[in-house]
Amino acid sequence: MACFHCSTKSLVIFLIISAIPIAYIISVERAKPTTHVYRYHSSGWFRECAKWDDLHRRFIVSLFEGGVAQVQVPGGHFPDTVLEETLLVREAELAGNASLGIAVDGRRNRVLVANADVIGNRYSSLVAYDLSTWRRLFLTQLTVPGTGDEKSFANDVAVDEEGNAYVTDTRGSKIWKVGVNGEILSTIRSPLFTPKEWYKTFVGLNGIVYHPNGYLLVIHTFSGNLFKIEFQKGGVVVKAVKLVGRGKVLLFGDGLELISATQLVVAGNPYGGRLVESSDEWETSTITGKYAGPAYRIATAATVKDGKVYINHLLGMGYPSTHALAEAVFSPY
Repeated sequence: MACFHCSTKSLVIFLIISAIPIAYIISVERAKPTTHVYRYHSSGWFRECAKWDDLHRRFIVSLFEGGVAQVQVPGGHFPDTVLEETLLVREAELAGNASLGIAVDGRRNRVLVANADVIGNRYSSLVAYDLSTWRRLFLTQLTVPGTGDEKSFANDVAVDEEGNAYVTDTRGSKIWKVGVNGEILSTIRSPLFTPKEWYKTFVGLNGIVYHPNGYLLVIHTFSGNLFKIEFQKGGVVVKAVKLVGRGKVLLFGDGLELISATQLVVAGNPYGGRLVESSDEWETSTITGKYAGPAYRIATAATVKDGKVYINHLLGMGYPSTHALAEAVFSPY
């Protein structure tokens, strides 16, 4: 009988403790947000990335269950109006893989999407679609199951001025360079991409952006290191961007978005979003701002719409699943 009472008491305590975060989440979800939020109904619970397509006035959204959707933003949209997600493309050939990082290449009217086998890390690919017709332009397999290729996790993608794409491999901490027509051109590797501490190798290179001055910036999630990758006549040069000031690392950084040549947004929990600035071509940088969003939704990506930064969150809430793209207003770090 004593054991029965003990187990009953433990169960009651467990339920009370569990109810506290649930009650907190409910209260936050019901409260009026402090910044503008685009909410949209979705058919799935997980949305890794959303990027603004300014020409077509919509967010392009990657689906964790595979595929690409859009969220149209009509003129005169009211903040309290919940938008709707519409499926654009889902391919049987990519079944079983998640669609993750997105790059909108407006110059060529196309979007590029990284796809990966999230659980087994046996498959990675990059697919490109026409933004008007959604005709597939190419599908490039970066690793092929059953061929002895090392395990990989294609996570994010950036595009340079010539149309070359750069895809991060979070599992292998390398970057694939893919040509404008889908041909694999090279693989970028560096000892700097592998931290000395074993526990920092579980989640490697993640968010990536192309800087208009001709180089890449990429974040390593578990080490918090930001890297600058330059293309010189002698080859590729990889440097760690030195963080000066209060923040010395960008721990758990996920998606990246350039606001300007000197300002970079790093999305990721538990911080939501951090504003990083550089005045010397990203040889050094400083964390100057922070945005604390709904941490329980898990911030994964950032995008810019009409000059404002919006943070994409992985988790949907409620039924039907409702996702949030929250405007990030940064306070001093």
